Amino acid sequence: MALIYKLEPLVHIYDWLHQQWEHPRTERGIPLIIFIIFIVALSGIECNRQGLLPPELAAITPRNHFHAINLAFTLILGAELMGLIMSLSSSLSRSLGKQFEILALILLRNAFKVLSSLPEPVHIGTDYEPLLHIAFSASGALFIFICLGFYYRLGRFRAYIRVPEMRMRYVMSKKLMALALFCIFFVIALHSAWLFLSTGKETDFFETIYTVLIFADIALVLLAHRFMPSFHAVFRNSGFVIGTLLMRLSFSAAYPWDTLCSIFAAIYVVALTWATSYFSPHSMHLRSHSSLKE
Repeated sequence: MALIYKLEPLVHIYDWLHQQWEHPRTERGIPLIIFIIFIVALSGIECNRQGLLPPELAAITPRNHFHAINLAFTLILGAELMGLIMSLSSSLSRSLGKQFEILALILLRNAFKVLSSLPEPVHIGTDYEPLLHIAFSASGALFIFICLGFYYRLGRFRAYIRVPEMRMRYVMSKKLMALALFCIFFVIALHSAWLFLSTGKETDFFETIYTVLIFADIALVLLAHRFMPSFHAVFRNSGFVIGTLLMRLSFSAAYPWDTLCSIFAAIYVVALTWATSYFSPHSMHLRSHSSLKE
């Protein structure tokens, strides 16, 4: 019996987690929890400004209300990142679409993060750098959203794996990888949450997860190559991973290169999707044979 079938109980665990994550109860509950945390954060910040918190809690609580907005969008981004991990078992094109969504949210989070550096009440004065930063990040997010629309219109499902058993083994392998990433995400999230609640300082949670996902992307390409060895499939899958690598590397770049790199990554992925859809494997196979005969 193949090793993949011996690990089938782990696949069932992933299926249960995936089902619970996409359950309507979970989809409604997560936004409610984030809203409650946002209200509690605003209340805590206001209590700290009024001197009502004990010294231990006041030392780790910010005094700027805009920090509550940054916290809320950080939690939204974390939930979307979990959705990305859960979507790894689906098609690579769907997973890449989720990457687009996260990229747009990160740019919006960067715009809101600038607000936390502004004084209260808000006053720009003669320093227009924060205003330009917010406008540029928000415009980049809008551009990513437009590219996402074109990406979904251009994308076409291609059955590179035609043997049902091979397709099942490929999906099971991706589910096992997604389960491993879920465990890594959970451990890192708990550690980061503990550090944040005990010290009040932000951790490198997202940077760490993105680094892990880079290695996961490479593993997915190698895994896909085993089941889809054709040139067209290898080129498409590898190109998609290059697009996701550009997206994730842009997260660590300084402003404005983070937004510019994100925009380039979106354009590249849309162009790659168009090229691999227009030049289908069948058409390229026919053209290569006709050219060899001449």
